[in-house]
Amino acid sequence: MNEDFESEMVNMLKERELTVAFITRFLMERGFDVTRQKVERALRRLAKAGLVETRVGNNGRKHYRLAR
Repeated sequence: MNEDFESEMVNMLKERELTVAFITRFLMERGFDVTRQKVERALRRLAKAGLVETRVGNNGRKHYRLAR
């Protein structure tokens, strides 16, 4: 299950840059049973692996996108 929603997150991030709240919401809409904490942990793992980049937006929230 972990890899299923992680691969789905990567697919969503291919389209555009998103925050944790939006990623969680979209995953829930697609039928995954996730929490914000699970999504944050997975994003940290992906960032550590170099697949995802993070930046802080004007509103102070972290935005995630695929690494270039």
